[in-house]
Amino acid sequence: MFAGIVIGKGRVADLKPTAGGVRLVIDPAGVVFNPLPGGGDSVCVSGCCLTLAPSAGEKPGILGFDVIKETLDKTRLGSLKVGDEVNLETSLTPSTPIGGHFVQGHVDGVGRITRVSAQPEEWRVTVEPPAHLMPYMTPKGSVGIDGVSLTLAAVSKTEIEVALIPTTLRLTTLGQAKVGDPVNLEADMIAKTIVSWLERVLEEPGEAKPGLTIQKLRDAGFVA
Repeated sequence: MFAGIVIGKGRVADLKPTAGGVRLVIDPAGVVFNPLPGGGDSVCVSGCCLTLAPSAGEKPGILGFDVIKETLDKTRLGSLKVGDEVNLETSLTPSTPIGGHFVQGHVDGVGRITRVSAQPEEWRVTVEPPAHLMPYMTPKGSVGIDGVSLTLAAVSKTEIEVALIPTTLRLTTLGQAKVGDPVNLEADMIAKTIVSWLERVLEEPGEAKPGLTIQKLRDAGFVA
């Protein structure tokens, strides 16, 4: 479990094909870990929860992960290249402040940046998520973008928009975001639970995929 509060950026130092996927090696550079993660610990790498698996052949301080094909296929980790930067966050502890929102590191889909508005007074990024994630996107709700906990500033039928503060631009890869870039997306776990529950509750007999509509919410008494 994470909070989406990135502590810094690492750089991909090596990528080696393995029988099950890829050996991903990250140099955390000047990132300060507290506490320092050890073998078997979970680390969120640009939104993906990975297990730290040290190797005797790698220098101290390097982060090594065995990334399986499932993860490579369903996240943007499969498109990483040596030299690319990634967002890093260690898992929460009982004494960790939760400054963002609950993030599991389970990527729900890969979106694509469609617009970057870099104005002196405000920096906004627009993302087009996969269509199946849009029911979970709510104005002022939470979303994880490449592991960064963000508040949705605007939501349309096909896109979401977030406003970024200078700290986020400095500490995360979103400061270098460009139109066309893929991003890992994780919908808010509470929103997913509510929508899933309502869809099941409102399902009508004999209806394969009822969908969640305003009329069904109204009929169930959730909407006036």
